[in-house]
Amino acid sequence: MKPESIQKYRPFPTVDLPDRQWPDRTITHAPIWCSVDLRDGNQALPIPMSVDEKIRLFEELVRIGFKQIEVGFPSAADTEFNFLRALIDQDRIPDDVTIQVLVQARDHLIRRTFESLVGVKKSIVHLYNSTSPLQRRITFGDASQEKIKQIAVHGAELIKELVPTLPDTEITLQYSPESFSDTELDYALDVCNAVSAVWEPTPDKKIILNLPATVEWTTPNVHADQIEWFCRHVDNRENSIISLHTHNDRGTGIAATELGLLAGADRVEGTLFGNGERTGNLDIVIVALNMGSHGIETGLDFSDLSSTRRIYEETTRLTVPERQPYAGELVFTAFSGSHQDAIKKGFDRRTKDIEKAGGDHFPWGVPYLTIDPQDIGRSYEAIIRINSQSGKGGVAYVLDREHGFDLPKAMHPQVGKFVYDCADSEGRELSNEEIGDIFFREFVNNDAPMNLEEFELDHTAISKGEVVCHGTVRIGDESFRGTGKGNGPINAFVNMLEESGHKDFKVTDYRSQALRGGSDADSAAYVQVQEESTGKLLWGCGIDPSIEMAGLKALICAWNLLHTAETDEA
Repeated sequence: MKPESIQKYRPFPTVDLPDRQWPDRTITHAPIWCSVDLRDGNQALPIPMSVDEKIRLFEELVRIGFKQIEVGFPSAADTEFNFLRALIDQDRIPDDVTIQVLVQARDHLIRRTFESLVGVKKSIVHLYNSTSPLQRRITFGDASQEKIKQIAVHGAELIKELVPTLPDTEITLQYSPESFSDTELDYALDVCNAVSAVWEPTPDKKIILNLPATVEWTTPNVHADQIEWFCRHVDNRENSIISLHTHNDRGTGIAATELGLLAGADRVEGTLFGNGERTGNLDIVIVALNMGSHGIETGLDFSDLSSTRRIYEETTRLTVPERQPYAGELVFTAFSGSHQDAIKKGFDRRTKDIEKAGGDHFPWGVPYLTIDPQDIGRSYEAIIRINSQSGKGGVAYVLDREHGFDLPKAMHPQVGKFVYDCADSEGRELSNEEIGDIFFREFVNNDAPMNLEEFELDHTAISKGEVVCHGTVRIGDESFRGTGKGNGPINAFVNMLEESGHKDFKVTDYRSQALRGGSDADSAAYVQVQEESTGKLLWGCGIDPSIEMAGLKALICAWNLLHTAETDEA
């Protein structure tokens, strides 16, 4: 903001609570969850959901495990009313799910709401009216505190009168002083106590007092102070369920909710992925998975979060941002080389620790990953993605997880640099398929300028433990045939090259593996050679059904890379 703009704003008042207890508490159990996707989320959409779309999202919320679902504002429009009637008339509401309906403290709206509930088994009737100084002054034309309180009391009395008209419905009563977050605390308390006095809650019929941060005005610690102060002073606390409903105007709705739970709240209202007016409501997915990451059972199933996200996007026509915690496309993705290397080492170490411990419940601990992506249905191949910022570890990870190549660690820098140089040249991210194609093209079974045209081994020609090889080799336009002996095929072939005057290197390392993800008969071998004149080291990879031939192909590939590099440098 410009300096002159700052002058119009004032600090938000704090709460006088010197002996606050919430900073020393820990969240140890999940709250009661209530989804408001079908009301708060729906009313924020440019194109509100149709009845069929609402039913689809409702069924997904039920599958996730929500036991309280606010289905809308049935007195507000025919679509809202018809949706609720469809749920009831088509018997779509499970016996263990309570639907919640919202209504302003206005007589005709309350009566219409009760008409919509005929035949439902369990419902929360959620009454609200605005209480903040801004609302009293601007919306209600300088209405007094007493007048606003009487609106709430009158609405509560009418609801109490109408409850017996639904004798087959188990009704829970809820009240919200809208804009609690910027209402004077003592006044919000006074209104809530007045409503509670009308409804007369008991241990078996508790009242829900919902304290909405309808607009987020201040920091999460002040919100927590407000909640703790209210919990200490409210009448009938033992017969009251204190509920939170945060918004995200300052970007701290999740933190405000978590601190509000520390401050004594029992219940949380929110939406999937934070959908809602302005900057949105609380994202219940994040809060629940935050708890899950600390070993707290939440009762909500996000083990197939990608499917939930797809249904949400299709029904709301909104898109979950790529960086949305847990659900975003890129939240488990590392482009940085150092991060990729740490993640790969973390997974490798975890595999060893699990094998050593003899079970898969070994405590989670992988750098840069707060949870195991598989626990929410995300696959490992998306964790590491390659662009020009990537490094050797990330490329090795992709080749291992996606293509089955367990590259020797010493080979990682050579392959990694080549691949991310390609990404740098392209100026974009490379797909896993492109990385595999580059590796196959540049480092596997490379047969130019040297090509082994014919090769045979004789294991019986000389003393035990030695072999003789006969082969025809083409280097460029020239070919020759030779014979060599050694303690294995590679050693014999190297000696054949030496006898023919074509050995200017030495073999310094050799590894082999059964190739995962390929043919059951395929083997992969990795050979490192060192140029004698310069000391340069290069690796090659060979693939063949025969492990012996795979090793020879790897050697030839490494030789070709060595001599191709010399040509390129020249």
